[in-house]
Order: sequence, then structure tokens, then C-alpha cells
Amino acid sequence: MMKTRKITLSRADSNAFSASRRSFLKVGSIAGTIAVAVSAGLGATILTQRKSRAVEVRLQNSLQRQDKAFQIRRDAAQVYHQQKLTQQPTNGDEERYTDKRASFSKTLPHNELGEVDPKAYAAFLSILANGDPARFEQMPMAPQAEAQLNNPQAAYAYDLVGLDSHATRMSAPPAFASAEMAAEMAEVYWLALTRDVPFLEYESNELIAAALSDLNAMSKPLGAKVGGEITPETLFRGETRGDLIGSFVSQFLWLDIPYGIKTIEQQYKFPAREQSFLTEYQAWLNCQRGVKPTTKLQFDSQLRYICSNREMAEYVHQDFSFQPYLNAALIMLKFGQDALSPTNPYHNSKTQFGDITFGNKNILTMVTQAAQLGQKGAWYQKWLVHRKLRPESFAGRIENHRSGKKSYDIHEDILNCDAVSRLMSANRTCLLPVAYAEGCPTHPSYPAAHAGTAGACATILKAFFNEDFVIPNPVQTNLDGSALEPWQGESLTLGNEINKLANNISLGRDAGGVHYRTDGSQGMLIGEDLAISMLRDYSRTYNEQFDGFVLTKFDGKKVKVVKGEVVSV
Repeated sequence: MMKTRKITLSRADSNAFSASRRSFLKVGSIAGTIAVAVSAGLGATILTQRKSRAVEVRLQNSLQRQDKAFQIRRDAAQVYHQQKLTQQPTNGDEERYTDKRASFSKTLPHNELGEVDPKAYAAFLSILANGDPARFEQMPMAPQAEAQLNNPQAAYAYDLVGLDSHATRMSAPPAFASAEMAAEMAEVYWLALTRDVPFLEYESNELIAAALSDLNAMSKPLGAKVGGEITPETLFRGETRGDLIGSFVSQFLWLDIPYGIKTIEQQYKFPAREQSFLTEYQAWLNCQRGVKPTTKLQFDSQLRYICSNREMAEYVHQDFSFQPYLNAALIMLKFGQDALSPTNPYHNSKTQFGDITFGNKNILTMVTQAAQLGQKGAWYQKWLVHRKLRPESFAGRIENHRSGKKSYDIHEDILNCDAVSRLMSANRTCLLPVAYAEGCPTHPSYPAAHAGTAGACATILKAFFNEDFVIPNPVQTNLDGSALEPWQGESLTLGNEINKLANNISLGRDAGGVHYRTDGSQGMLIGEDLAISMLRDYSRTYNEQFDGFVLTKFDGKKVKVVKGEVVSV
């Protein structure tokens, strides 16, 4: 059945007509469509006819544009609608343990062991699975709870670009009783114990040497290695090639940021050293029940650059989701045309430059948009799939097991490690010294939202910028972070430093004591997938002759995204 539209012409024409959509799209359909009666003479009639025809041509073009816009959106949607979805893997811990020892439950009612009330947890699961907005107001919160759950309904949000969050897939996290989980927890313990050690001292510091010995003794040590071992050069770093080149900290967390009419120096007010929280059992238990802390972080008056994990942990405590990647984009744009991707269609233009497309406005907007996709992907996995307990909660299980309050199936690697012995000696508990007074956020651990954002935003940056571009005048901090000095080592490229930035941010949350390594490494892959799907959709929309977005994934493989397709390079 043919659809009809009513088209009203200008006031001078004073006529309206109706015609089929298809007839408008036929070449030559203009003649004879409108009859104009003008008493003022033949000249006026010809002018009015010409005007009417011009109006109709514009309408014809608008309808063609409308059809094309619909086709682009339809074709993009069809890619995802035709995707074959597989079963989402889990580690089975939630079903395995009736006491929910391995599951997130912060702010819900807990017994004196910090274990969630089984009926409350069942109600919690039912509300999450149902998705009814009204029922989220019926969450069974602990009587003492002052904190609120962090936006569980975001797990149900849709988006109008890219892969749907519920179509993401990721590996199951390490199981509660596994050697991998022991290694994860050991690394978090050592991050807390070494939080104040400057990165420049990793080669010589005795505490770092003890951490390396302990972590390498794990049955299944995690993290970047050289010759099969974690070294001072790889400790607490990401596992991409870029992470292992140059200084511990990405240049994008040190270099000045050109922020409109102001230049921002990345010297900040950071917490004083030797502060930690939740090392006393009652404080830990209160935190699980959602009681807000009575203590606060104390800050140094002297500004400093990031020079240890103390600063890194606080940076990712206060940042907004896309902040470090927006900053990185602003820094890279300052480097000029050569820093842009070689596939940018305006590289060789003599008459135009990119702005709304392939220029600063396009890049900055895409970075921020990607952050939202990464967050939604993480939120779906957190709330509706894995619901993994946070490190602070796992440390409570270790403490209860060690003190004889209850026996848990905790791997012997973590029970016998040097980190636990040192904490017992210092604090008389093996609870995790968390960097934040409030402890971990009120949402599950796996994957990290910071990591989902990192993966998504880093992918956009690598798509728009030249990964091989060498950063001019790189820097490093001095020992105490009071000043920057010239970097004297090997050349640092944009691609490597973008990867390092993503892992700095992700692992910085581990340094704060609120995440594990795989929360980050797997979360970054979710973000990467979502960002590539976003690039795929937008690659359909450009008018320019464009060879596609080319980028290197975190696994080292190169892909090209062009005209709605993703192909290996």
C-alpha cells in the first residue's frame, strides 16, 4: 500500500498537494504535479511555477535523505540482531555456596561473620532478575545501611549505537577456591603494602623485593612477566607491549593538558602517606552493612605528580569516567596533524580540514560517548551475571578462616603467603588495608567499570590517532613527585602510551584495594568490543572518502573498521 504525504508550499503558492512517496522519487515527476492559477499574468505564473518546482526538488532530496538515514540505521541494527548469542559463562560460585561467601552483598543484612542473610540475598537476586523498576525500591537493605546500591537498573539500559550491553561476553572470573584467586588476592595485598613506595625505587626497595618473591611463589602467578617471572620492571603493570616500555606512568597522566584557554598542570593534592582503612574488624563489618565511615582521608598541602600507587589510587578515586582519555585526546590534538591517524581523509586536503567529522569535535565527542558504552557493558556483567565479591570482603573471609571463626575453602597459597604474615604483624588482622575510608563501591567487582571505560575510550583514541607517532619531549617525575624531568629512555609512541594509560587507570583501582587484576584485564576487553562496534556503526555515516579506522587491539592484533565491517589487517 502506498503512503501519502501532504506537502504545503509557500504562502505565495497558496496551494497544498498530496502525492505518493514513490512518485516523488521518480525522475521527471515534477512536471504536471501542481496546477497554479495566477491572475497577474504569464510572467508571474512562470515565476511561481519555478518556485514551486524548487520547493518540490528540495522535498524530493529530503525524502531521499530520509530513506538513506533509515537504511544506515537499519543495516547497523541488523548486524546485532543477527548475532548468534552464546551462553554467558560464570565461575559457578553463586550456586556452589549457600552462604554466598563468594558473592557481592554490600549494604544487605549481614551476620557477625560478614555473611549476607540468605533470604535477603534471594530477594536481591529476584529483584535483579525481574527488572521491574518498582521492585528496586524494595531491596532488603541492612537496618544500619546508610549507603545505597550504585545504579543496578543501569544494567537494563539500552543504547542506540553499538553492541547492546547484554550481547557482550567475557570469561568467567577466577573461582573463590582457585589458585588464580589466591594470586589475585595476593597482588591486591601487596599493592596495599607497597602503596607508598615510589615507582623509581622499585629496583632497589626491599619491600618490592619481598613482593616479587611472594608473588612469583604463587602456583599460578598473574601479571606481566619476563622470562616467566614478575620483575621490578613488570610489577603491577598491564600486559600489553606498551605497558612494559618506558616509565610506569603513562605520559598522559604527567604532560600538561591544553584545556581551552587554560593549561592544566597534572600536579594535584594527594592523600598523605601511610593511611589505610578497614583494618579493624568492626569497621570492616560496618562497611559490609553499608554504614558510612566516621574517618576521612587526610591530604598533604604540597601538590605532587603521580609518583607511587598512593597517588594513582587517589586519581582513580576522584576522576570522572572519561577524564583521563579526554585529557589524552586534548594532549594529542596539540601535537598537530601528524599525530592524527594516517587514514584521516583530511591529511592531504588543500581546501578543507576536519572538525565535526575527523576533527577535534568528532574525536572528543566519540571518546566521551564510548565511556558510556563501556560503563553499560560493565554494569550488565556486574549486576546480572557475575556478582563477584570485592577484595575487602574476600579479606574478611581470610580473617575469619585464620582466626578460627569459620572454615572456608580458601587456597593455601594465600593463607601461607608473606603478605598475610606481614599484615598480621602490623595490624593483628589480615583484613585488607583499603585506600578509601568508605571501602569499595556499592556494586559488584567483576568487571571493573573503570576498566570497561578504559578499554572503550582507549580504542577510540587508537582509531583516531597515529599509534606510531613518537611523543615529543616526554617527561618523568622525580622521586617525590614534586617536579617533572626530561625522559631519557627509549622513544614513546602514542599507541603504547594509550595502552599504558588504560592499564594505569584499571590497575589503579587495584592499588586502592577495590578490584582484582582480572576485573581490569577482562573489563578492558568488554570496553574494546563495545568501542569497535560503535566505530563500526559510525563508519557508515561519513561523506568523506575514507579508508577506515585502523587500530591495534590489546592483544596486539590489528583491525580495520570500514563501511560497517570489521576486518583483520
